Amino acid sequence: MCGRKILRFLYRYKRRNLGIKLGYSIPINVFGPGLSLPHYGTIVVSKNAKVGENCRLHASTNIGASAGKPEAPIIGDNVYIGPGAILFGNITIADNVTIAANATVNKSCEVQNVVLAGTPAKVVKEEYECWVKFNKIVRSTK
Repeated sequence: MCGRKILRFLYRYKRRNLGIKLGYSIPINVFGPGLSLPHYGTIVVSKNAKVGENCRLHASTNIGASAGKPEAPIIGDNVYIGPGAILFGNITIADNVTIAANATVNKSCEVQNVVLAGTPAKVVKEEYECWVKFNKIVRSTK
């Protein structure tokens, strides 16, 4: 039992130090399998957020709560979040959504295969292929 506590401490220590070095603040068990971080840089994610499989998250993004409330975004599978995007509040993002660079998402998007862009974010393109298929990446955990 003591060995597990030591390993847990070492893994937390290593995760914390890497997070500081690379600019990440990503809590444990927020993202599903297949998280892609193509560049290092400031990434801040709330511990209350839930993100599905195969999410691609770029630098300078923020996924968090709003106005001190504990509710944070719930994001579906195969979502692409561009550099500088901000997602906050009690919102839900559907599967296969692309969020453009510097978009501010503060309202839910229940429509799949769309592109959200702007401040505040709005649907700018429909019937858009998700990033996993677009890049011909095959990832499956099932």
